[in-house]
Amino acid sequence: MERLIGVISDTHGLVRPEAIDALRGLELILHAGDIGDSTVLEDLKAIAPVVAVRGNNDKGAWAEDIPHWEVVEVGAVFIYMVHDLNEMDMRPTPAEFQVVISGHSHRPLIDERNGVLYLNPGSAGPRRFDLPVSIARMKVVGDSVNAQLVELSV
Repeated sequence: MERLIGVISDTHGLVRPEAIDALRGLELILHAGDIGDSTVLEDLKAIAPVVAVRGNNDKGAWAEDIPHWEVVEVGAVFIYMVHDLNEMDMRPTPAEFQVVISGHSHRPLIDERNGVLYLNPGSAGPRRFDLPVSIARMKVVGDSVNAQLVELSV
């Protein structure tokens, strides 16, 4: 069975209409932190269920219950989520996790290291420097994962 997952990060309180459009029709949204405020999660939950981790800028009562890291199981695939890769306290192996999702850098990245897919969707919030505004989509089929970056026209 094919599962379609949206990955977003670094919204910093801004949910662009282009991001909403790009995430429509997906069955799960993963937010890799620096959410900005609770309305971002509410807007995303109107599209699909959301799993989020807290970023370094997510402060205040609304963010207290959001974990710093999370493990998500999608079919046979285990995904480790953390906002900043530098805060990982382990080295994932393909036997433990097939995907590591992070944000923080605002730089979109899809990279395979030692059999583990590392995915940073980039920033979907306010533009930073000359970096693109982007999200990512993942397709999970069995224990296979495919990821694609989607640059938003803003």
